[in-house]
Amino acid sequence: MTPSPQPPAPGPSAAGPVTRIHGRALPVRGSDIDTDRIMPARFLVAVSFEGLERHLFEDDRQADTGHPFNDPRFAGASILVVNANFGCGSSREHAPQGLVRAGIRAVIGESFSEIFQGNAAMLGMPCFVAPHGDIERLQMLIETAPQTSITADLASGAITAGTLAFSATLPPALRDGFLSGQWNPTAMLLDNFDEVRAVAARLPYLNGF
Repeated sequence: MTPSPQPPAPGPSAAGPVTRIHGRALPVRGSDIDTDRIMPARFLVAVSFEGLERHLFEDDRQADTGHPFNDPRFAGASILVVNANFGCGSSREHAPQGLVRAGIRAVIGESFSEIFQGNAAMLGMPCFVAPHGDIERLQMLIETAPQTSITADLASGAITAGTLAFSATLPPALRDGFLSGQWNPTAMLLDNFDEVRAVAARLPYLNGF
């Protein structure tokens, strides 16, 4: 007899509405930064995502000791500020997993790979899109004043950092999911696991047909 399905183990993020992100930021300059640079392919053999945060931008950091992820001024930052087409390339979930496990709670950039943005959303990490000029000003501010606190509001899209303020956007479906707390599919399954068992009981291939 096939055992009844057990609830999946929870992911790295708890469920619940995400309405506002507040913290210091870390700027990573450059467009078309792909997922292989964020999380090199040789680390994809891990059985779980545990420890991936240690390998973020590993090759870039070895090649450039001045890389922002090596810079102690940005230690403890919870917001990443990037340029255009961030997270392009392969669809590996390991890239946003590493960022979340490193304490990054939001990314603000000019544009994102759609797959990266979706993978990030399922981990509770919103990716805000803003014009090039606003991103440039924000990166310059962070580089000159790393202790600046930044607030990103999901409902309004308002980004504030000291005296700098501008508007950013999120895809409406992702924004609504964050605000309603329905961004985490694992948590939604756990909350309704009796329905999961009921569906499993009706599936012939789970019941020894």
